[in-house]
Amino acid sequence: MLAIRLVSGSTRPDALVLPIRLGGPDAPPALVPTAVPPDGDVRAAATALLPAARLTGAAGEIREHLRPGEAPSRLWLLGVGDGDEAAWRSAGAALARAGKDETQITISVPDGSESALRGLAEGLLLGSYRFRLTEAGARPALARVDVLVADPDALADTLAAARVTAEMTRLARDLTNTPSSTKHPAWFADQVAAAADRPDLHLRVRGPEELSAEGFGGILAVGGGSVQGPRLVELDWRPAGARTHVVLVGKGITFDTGGISIKPVPAMKLMRKDMAGAAAVVAATLGAAALRLPVRITTLAPLAENMVSGSAFRPGDVIRHYGGLTSESTNSDAEGRLVLADAMAYAVRELKPDLLVDLATLTGANAVALGKRHAALYAENDDLAADLLAAITAAGERAWRMPLADDYLEYLASDVADLHSSPARGAGSVVAALFLREFTGDLRDRWAHLDMSAPSWSDDVHGELTRGATGWGVRGLLRWLATLG
Repeated sequence: MLAIRLVSGSTRPDALVLPIRLGGPDAPPALVPTAVPPDGDVRAAATALLPAARLTGAAGEIREHLRPGEAPSRLWLLGVGDGDEAAWRSAGAALARAGKDETQITISVPDGSESALRGLAEGLLLGSYRFRLTEAGARPALARVDVLVADPDALADTLAAARVTAEMTRLARDLTNTPSSTKHPAWFADQVAAAADRPDLHLRVRGPEELSAEGFGGILAVGGGSVQGPRLVELDWRPAGARTHVVLVGKGITFDTGGISIKPVPAMKLMRKDMAGAAAVVAATLGAAALRLPVRITTLAPLAENMVSGSAFRPGDVIRHYGGLTSESTNSDAEGRLVLADAMAYAVRELKPDLLVDLATLTGANAVALGKRHAALYAENDDLAADLLAAITAAGERAWRMPLADDYLEYLASDVADLHSSPARGAGSVVAALFLREFTGDLRDRWAHLDMSAPSWSDDVHGELTRGATGWGVRGLLRWLATLG
């Protein structure tokens, strides 16, 4: 992975990047004042180049200028917009891509600007991400970026936080991108065990026999059609003195055929991403432990492979969930809410946390309502919703609060069970959230649901996003968890 160093001074590097601020009607784009200014002749050369480069200073805009026989021999002008963290994140990602054939690049940031450094570092690390099962034939990538600052020690913690956030987001991307020919519930649990191999993290993995003995009927039903048995991963970070306990639940369907209600091929081909919620909550918990955030976190990842076979659950089956509530499912492709219901009921009854948040690639209706880059946020608690939205936005992710409309509860009525899990009518994302709310017990007003199917995957390169899994949710959760200490 790309190395980022903080340095207070430098001989003239071969490749130097100068940030350019956004211009306006009365102010042309100009060099950003930085902690370690460029030498006078380099500054003069860059200033002279600006009009010819036709830069606006927009975040991520970049131009390279070759200077044979001079030092630096390659001068980059990089737009950083209005200079906020999001703009520097976009700029970092653009630099990682434009400089992919370089060995080392040097850039300076404004003096004492933690937000600039954090945005730049996250952008560099996320924009340079690539997923490959083999490195055979892989192109070389940018190896190191030196960031010039006045006092490296003063910004060391900021860089460390950015690095952990990006590393955990990359982990979530790796888990989600992995093909389902490799990825199944036991494999996922093994990856968590390897990543969580440290004394201050506690891991328990339940297999089919334990799930049956303890009554996790939803997880068992969804996983019943596969030769790869389901699992429930429980990962616990318990720092000394923690005053708040948060449970994170993430949907972990390692492949979703739709079951007997089988999906059409176009809808099935990317279903390796149906465990992106589980990947995000696991990675966020590992990140919280690495950053030593003073909040207790228990993560639950219900894992199953929803397959078609003689042992698959059927449309019309009644499922008994953990704790006793029953649901009628007439669509086996509405499986995510069944595994989440078990995990949430367990969390409420046995773990008794202060706050409960679930992430799930739950409905296609999310994308219909909000497009590809926003998650849908559901919560009854206005403060919790506002805090989550603020953290998600600050981290560079997007979400939009949606209504929990009680008059839609009639859609959940069943003649044979307590609830209908997959009614054929109604607002798909809202009704799915209402179904989950029935399993929150006395945590109903301290629960939030994030339907993040659409933003979990990117079809193109955009800012710090690369094609494929985005790791959505890791950055926002870490920002939010850091406020709870």
